[in-house]
Amino acid sequence: MRRSSFVAFAIATLVATPALAHTGAGTVSGFASGFGHPVGGLDHLLAMVAVGILASQQGGKSIWLLPLSFVAMMIVGGILGAASVALPLVELGIVGSVIVLGAVIGLGKHLPTGAAMALVGLFAVFHGHAHGTEMPTTASGVEYGVGFALATVALHAVGLGLGLTVKQIAQKTAQVALRAGGGAIAAAGVFLLAA
Repeated sequence: MRRSSFVAFAIATLVATPALAHTGAGTVSGFASGFGHPVGGLDHLLAMVAVGILASQQGGKSIWLLPLSFVAMMIVGGILGAASVALPLVELGIVGSVIVLGAVIGLGKHLPTGAAMALVGLFAVFHGHAHGTEMPTTASGVEYGVGFALATVALHAVGLGLGLTVKQIAQKTAQVALRAGGGAIAAAGVFLLAA
């Protein structure tokens, strides 16, 4: 079973090129484009699901505070990007979010809630900035932003649901599964960095 899972993971990462959702080519607009963008980029998908998993691993108020922090700071980053405020190393910050969030999950360490919120919030600024630079300033840009925010919430909910479900199956096995999942997310981030 482990071997087939590894093969499936390896195939998925190899066929997911280009993994980064930010080509800088053309403009995108509309709710559907905004909603589809996070799902279409492996970097976003992994980071946003990781936020949900981390929230479930942290438990307590983190279950809603971490996703809320991410979405709020992603909007701030989007506003900065739409206003053409330069932010260095955006793509590196996005890929770094996959690596770091996956590693935090994989290590299974409980962070203070404020530190976890700051961590996801920092990375959210990069995600939001990248998409803010692509958002048109017209009403369709607002629709795009709403679509992107709702897709982000949905991906957080997927990660949260996965984390909580695994926890309910078996406490001891759940921690191993969550940590292994975090390690896989971090490994995928390293692959994205190398690609």
